[in-house]
Amino acid sequence: MNIQPYIAQLLYRYQCVTVPGFGAFLTEIQSAQWVESANSFFPPKKLISFNANLKNNDGLLANHIAQSEKTSYEYAVSAIQYEVLTWKKALEANGMFSIKNIGDICLNADGNLVFTPADQANYLSSSFGLTSFVSPAVKREIFEQKMEALEETKVITLDTEERTGNSYLKYAAIFILGLSLTASVGYSVYQNQIASETVLVETAVQKQVQNKIQEATFFIKNPLPAVTLSIKENKMSYHVVAGAFREEKNAQKIFERLSKLGYKAKRIAPNKYGLFPVLYGSYSTIGEAEKAKKEIQKNDNPEAWLLIESL
Repeated sequence: MNIQPYIAQLLYRYQCVTVPGFGAFLTEIQSAQWVESANSFFPPKKLISFNANLKNNDGLLANHIAQSEKTSYEYAVSAIQYEVLTWKKALEANGMFSIKNIGDICLNADGNLVFTPADQANYLSSSFGLTSFVSPAVKREIFEQKMEALEETKVITLDTEERTGNSYLKYAAIFILGLSLTASVGYSVYQNQIASETVLVETAVQKQVQNKIQEATFFIKNPLPAVTLSIKENKMSYHVVAGAFREEKNAQKIFERLSKLGYKAKRIAPNKYGLFPVLYGSYSTIGEAEKAKKEIQKNDNPEAWLLIESL
């Protein structure tokens, strides 16, 4: 049985898909990206990584295969074991093998597994239908502004003829004097009118401001409603798991042993596969959980693994 398509199906729905006896594929959401140097846009996606230390059977993959193939859970576990054996033989013979739409796994010089994710598939369901694209570069042209030379204009000179007699000059002087007197009288009247209107406007504005101040003062006297602030507690979403047991009494024994050793052990409700999980402890950040897991693997249980709740 080829279990690769079932792994890909679960990667759309879960953050961690464990292949018992081999390792776990982990996902992390990456935001949309714009690569300016290549004029390329990439939609949000799930980045896939691989952890060879997570080998315990959490029942997720086996149950999914059993439901999809309409077969028993035990048969699904056997099919996974056979597929893992095939992968290990491929690594020994060729040094690498590929998992369709997930990535390539190979051995390095130290004999450790190295995972290279595939770029073709995007396992973030909210980005369904979105693809990367390249935008053509925007060409920016600088246009020089050409200034046209101004033509020099010739100075126009007016030649006046001398008139005999001073009668025209007298009438012109009287006319100009009358205009000046009229303008000065009209200007003073205009200034008085502007001053009167300014006083009226200032009086109205001061009255409105005083009314607003009184309204504001009356409003402040009324007590304001109390503001209640709620602080959201950090959710303990990261758990270091000691194991998941079919028998509840076995889970209770492990819980009591861990508690005596000083761990903040806890039991959580049975999962949908009927298994009873026992935890070394729960943490609010993945950094704290990873640190605790390494210490536990070193000092107590090399098979301890990390459980991440959906956020």
